[in-house]
Amino acid sequence: MTAGDGAGEGVDEGAGGLPPRLRDDCFALPPGVSWTPAAEALERLREACVPVCEARSVPLERALGAILAEPVRAARDNPPQANSAVDGYAFAHASLRGADPETLTLLPGRAAAGRPFAGRVPPGAALRVLTGAVIPEGCDTVVMQEDAAAEGGVLRLRPGLKKGANLRRAAEDFAAGEAILPQGRRLAPQDLALAAAAGLAELPVRRPLRVAVLSTGDELRPPGAPLAPGQLHDANRPMLLGLARAWGFEARDLGCAPDDRDALRAALDAGAAEADAILTTGGASAGDEDHVSAILRAEGALNLWRVAIKPGRPLALATWRGAAVFGLPGNPVAAFVCALIFARPALLRLAGARWELPRGRALPAAFAKRRKPGRREYLRARLDAEGRVEVFRSEGSGLVSGLSWAEGLCELPEDGAEIRPGDPVRFVPFSEFGL
Repeated sequence: MTAGDGAGEGVDEGAGGLPPRLRDDCFALPPGVSWTPAAEALERLREACVPVCEARSVPLERALGAILAEPVRAARDNPPQANSAVDGYAFAHASLRGADPETLTLLPGRAAAGRPFAGRVPPGAALRVLTGAVIPEGCDTVVMQEDAAAEGGVLRLRPGLKKGANLRRAAEDFAAGEAILPQGRRLAPQDLALAAAAGLAELPVRRPLRVAVLSTGDELRPPGAPLAPGQLHDANRPMLLGLARAWGFEARDLGCAPDDRDALRAALDAGAAEADAILTTGGASAGDEDHVSAILRAEGALNLWRVAIKPGRPLALATWRGAAVFGLPGNPVAAFVCALIFARPALLRLAGARWELPRGRALPAAFAKRRKPGRREYLRARLDAEGRVEVFRSEGSGLVSGLSWAEGLCELPEDGAEIRPGDPVRFVPFSEFGL
């Protein structure tokens, strides 16, 4: 198997033209690595993940949100012929003599969109044209109707109009054969307009990535179910299923498995049978009740990444029966942050998309914070009325209300510093994560 590059190209196909499966050791860290900086973890994910979804051709009306399996080229010029950008009059610029006003003979008839003029406009003459009309033969310039006067078969206009004014040149947008959409792009409505204008009725896309979601823990109960002492409603599963759907994947609900290794093994088997990737929450560290990591370790496929971030830290990565497994933290805020920062780009890469990381912008802080160096931090944040970054009242990973309160994440780098109000900080809105 060949690790894919950041542009989504150069991926080897497996037998029968199908994409290759992930290696069992694709998430392995080099010997001796313990704490992994966030940037290094992301780069290792980029190297490990390759597209696993086969290509197919679909009609434009079914292509929205799909990921292109190969570059798309135009089947025709756009526009196919030079046409008028305005309602006005077309003529040959060489017919102008520098007089004030310029006068041209106005021919009978007109050219309209979809109804071209059949004849040729001779030198010294002009023809009425409407917006979108093919420029008549013999013409290379259009004057706007507001800048001309037509009366008695004569067209008058002021001097100084430039050659080629008010017309759209043939192929000025793109030419037949030109690459118009890159491989790995997730198709938006405007991309469908571009493909249609290029004369395409179908597009080569990859089938949607299938993502299964599994919660684990004896303490969890379905949302709305009665709770006994010590029990909690499962907040992670609806959150992760929602994220998977928002990112354009087919979400599969594996339910909530108890802290029982046979039950967990059966759930992972079910996930691998129907999905390309599995998101789990809870049980992914190294404690007595961390059964997910224990099962994966017993199968020889576990790689426990201790990523230097907050919230999060332990990130279990593995393959199970050919499916990629992302073992996320159990606390909802940590699971959400790790899903956005690590799982999203990796899953999109598996789906065939280009490797892209969210873009943030530097904005003044509306808060004060003293930090120790060594870990990258992600704070739930939003912008106040003055455009400054304010953060949630607590950094506790179990306070789910902060996720709905926030409009994005405030990313604080590993070097550590004392942040004072007004200092620049990096704010990444949730829209950058496809939300």
